[in-house]
Amino acid sequence: MNTVTSIASLLPANAEVCNPSSDIPSPQPDPAAYGRDLWERSVLFLDTLRERADNMIAHERAGMPPLLDFKYENLLDARQFDRPANYALLRITEVDGHCWDDCVDDAKPPVIVVDPRAGHGPGIGGFKRDSEVGMAMAEGHPVYFVIFFPEPAPEQTLEDVLFALRRFVEEVAARHDGAAPVLYGNCQAGWAVALLAAHCEGLAGPVVLNGSPLSYWAGEEGVNPMRVTGGLLGGAWLAHLTADLGDGRFDGAWLAQNFESLKPEKAIWAKYVNLFTNVDTERDRFLDFERWWNGFYTLSRPEILSITQNLFIGNQLENGEMRIGDHCVADLRKIKNPMIVFASYGDNITPPAQALGWIPAVYKDTADLKAAGQRIVYLTNAHVGHLGIFVSASVAKLEHRAILESLGKIEKLKPGLYEMKIEAPTGKTEARDAQYKVRFELRDVSDLAHEVPEQAFDAVRGVSEINRAFYSTFVSPWVQLMTTTASAEMLKWMHPMRTSRLMFSEKFNPWMGLVRLAAEAVAETREPLAPQDPMILRERATIAAVGEAIEQARIARDATSERTFRTLYGGGTPDMENDTRMPV
Repeated sequence: MNTVTSIASLLPANAEVCNPSSDIPSPQPDPAAYGRDLWERSVLFLDTLRERADNMIAHERAGMPPLLDFKYENLLDARQFDRPANYALLRITEVDGHCWDDCVDDAKPPVIVVDPRAGHGPGIGGFKRDSEVGMAMAEGHPVYFVIFFPEPAPEQTLEDVLFALRRFVEEVAARHDGAAPVLYGNCQAGWAVALLAAHCEGLAGPVVLNGSPLSYWAGEEGVNPMRVTGGLLGGAWLAHLTADLGDGRFDGAWLAQNFESLKPEKAIWAKYVNLFTNVDTERDRFLDFERWWNGFYTLSRPEILSITQNLFIGNQLENGEMRIGDHCVADLRKIKNPMIVFASYGDNITPPAQALGWIPAVYKDTADLKAAGQRIVYLTNAHVGHLGIFVSASVAKLEHRAILESLGKIEKLKPGLYEMKIEAPTGKTEARDAQYKVRFELRDVSDLAHEVPEQAFDAVRGVSEINRAFYSTFVSPWVQLMTTTASAEMLKWMHPMRTSRLMFSEKFNPWMGLVRLAAEAVAETREPLAPQDPMILRERATIAAVGEAIEQARIARDATSERTFRTLYGGGTPDMENDTRMPV
């Protein structure tokens, strides 16, 4: 690949590149103009970080309400239940200025959207018009939204949460003459919805799982390192320690930090350089997303211990060993209503293997699935990332819209496993009314089988139990004795996910006031350089090279983690010599 081709690959599709071999002279570098542009972008970039920090503080002081782009009313507050939980049920009342009566088709089943409680606050399923909530309302479904509050009830358990969700489902069904609602579960909420559907025994309607991990040991070697992290850290004891230091609460900022560390070349590098290089157009989009991303919610100590030990390390949901209190064990085979699973190959947090691997684990073959009378439909996206499954407008207007419009067809399918294929004949899916075709192709359960080193993960589970028992007996009482509300609050505000943001606020850093004034002056006279300016192209090539170096370092890190895991717990030695993911 020559230099001109390399530079051209960094440009938008409609950008023009000067060809040195043509008669048109190439633009000459102007260091003075580039220096001015670089300084202006730097000021605007820092001012955007200042505004992000101020938004974060304002959101915290407001109690971190749900970031929904729709009007709603609060129907039920689970904090008032006999078994309190920090959840509430909302009813969406208005969209695009139209009220409930103008949008809702009473013949269509209600939809309940449950957002993930995995470190961040609620709202990702509906913080813009083209979203899961927006598509459901556009299709005429009555829409309800489950939110949660920043702080859990004291000693709140997963059973308390499931009790609250069951009450919500019963309330929605009662409001619609007993119609079973469609349950929409995003990410972490997906396994919560699956537990609910298994527990409700027919109360719920179709279950839609979006980027939801139900098979925690599955994944591609060297590509999905999160699945081996528990083994490398010695199990769930570290989550217990963190919750103890938080005075019985687990800070969601730790989960957000884990997400960012999975692919630092994107979450820590590309996100910020994209803002820096396109600060004139990306500011509002960046601030909208960061308002949600930097709202950190907490989990109770019993919740985080149950999640880490029973799900991420124990894989008990897939294995049919997940206990709900003392009265029952969750069995995914009990779910008789149709299940729709949406996964993406671009999702490194919940890869398709973790979203779909539970199916061959629960049903030994296709005949077993059919004999159980179950219909499971899955669809995949080739490239969208984990968050894009929930927030991408194009995904909302194609996949989520297609799911909602196909619910009637899915319920009429014969028992079996199907792959949902969506074809857009025009190749355009930007419009909300874009035309497309949907078909359901029969698949075998064996098609979804993945090789998993179960013996290695069983060993991890055993090590985790030993370490957690030792910590709980000999260390935890002393940590709790030394922890106070003040020390927990100090650790909370000293967390890197907060300090790295708040350092740009005027309230913490008075010098940022000068940045704000400078940004106001720059905005009045700003004339950005053309995208094809030679020095801009060199800058972007340098940025791309740095991003590639970070990516290669991350690949080497993940490969080392995989090797270490195999060495500690067995399961065979990966052929790293022929691994094309390793840096050359």
